[in-house]
Amino acid sequence: MKLSRRGLLAATTATLAGSATPAAAAPEGGGRLRTGFERLAADGYALLAGRKVGIVTNPTGVTRDVRHIVDVMHADDRVNLTAVFGPEHGFRGTAQAGGSEGRYDDPATGLPVYDTYLKSGRPLADVFTASGVDTVVFDIQDVGARFYTYIWTLYDCMEAAQLAGKRFVVLDRPNPVTGRAALGPVLHKEFATFVGRQPIAQAHGMTVVELARLFNAEFLTTPVPLETVLMTGWKRSEFYDASGLPWVPPSPNMPTPDTALVYSGTCLFEGTNLSEGRGTTRPFELLGAEGIDRRWASEAAQLGLPGVHFREAYFAPTFSKFQGKTVGGVQIHVHDRAAFDPVRTGVALLVTAKKAWSGFTWRSDNWIDKLTGSALVRTMIDAGATADEVVAAWQGELAAFRRMRREYLVYR
Repeated sequence: MKLSRRGLLAATTATLAGSATPAAAAPEGGGRLRTGFERLAADGYALLAGRKVGIVTNPTGVTRDVRHIVDVMHADDRVNLTAVFGPEHGFRGTAQAGGSEGRYDDPATGLPVYDTYLKSGRPLADVFTASGVDTVVFDIQDVGARFYTYIWTLYDCMEAAQLAGKRFVVLDRPNPVTGRAALGPVLHKEFATFVGRQPIAQAHGMTVVELARLFNAEFLTTPVPLETVLMTGWKRSEFYDASGLPWVPPSPNMPTPDTALVYSGTCLFEGTNLSEGRGTTRPFELLGAEGIDRRWASEAAQLGLPGVHFREAYFAPTFSKFQGKTVGGVQIHVHDRAAFDPVRTGVALLVTAKKAWSGFTWRSDNWIDKLTGSALVRTMIDAGATADEVVAAWQGELAAFRRMRREYLVYR
């Protein structure tokens, strides 16, 4: 049988994923979830035997009893861990949004920590070369949204590992908002940035292993030697609280799985002059600005969106937009996670905010276009389109992405 490039890559990756662990087939859901790292460790790190290993990770790279995997691997003679690579916010998580920790030696292990943030292509390949590793491992908890930067750290590191001649291993963790469906607009390539390198949906509905398979086959000019370690016991329909795993905030403004649930929709408010709730205990669930009153919550409630209620809310951010000022707006209360559509809800809130508050503006740099992946959402809302009309406009490109995505899904 003659396979296409994409089919050959997908088949190869699946085989390698199976050889890394005792189970060769795509895992069935149900039972106690075991992460990719748990399966790698249970197999005595056989996949990494005889290799000089560097790992791309952050505070979410923990075991079930919240020990960091870098500390665990460094203390185990069966694996030769020689370097760590930190993404946005840093390996130990000390930096806020848009920051990193730079190059330093980790005080706990003595390992050199290299900064990957905003590096890609040859400069990032040079970092891998300078580290002296021959195998790069990736283990970071994602939240399921295209504009969450860790999946593009994954993409950039895959590309750089190929350029540097390194082997690349991805350890899987759950998509905390399920892997049921892809939602929202698909990125247009002319709008590519670090919050969206390639044309995937705004809520992709995939795990990092599935994304790595898709990236390797569809988007990398030259594929990287890719190996993956799958989870067992995860079902696509499960939210994070079904996993039995501890939640470690992947970034400072992602404190709970509830935040991740709404993030792929309400992060769009970063592209406006409204607060997206940074500087509060409920970022992305609280939205508002000076001058907004109860009318916004009332407008949003009248839409009858499934799975969600809107409460009139007032808050004073301790940093970011409106720092130290009391603002009005809404708090999002999801009461039916299975029915809730975060992207549709986010667009509906943009439409109603513009209607209820005369002070509404987009950021002057049109950041909303980078977040949504094109000018479509902004221009349609400015033209007076309803939320349903905006959502209908991206259905064709979303259907095409869903067809492509289906080939790389490895869990039921």
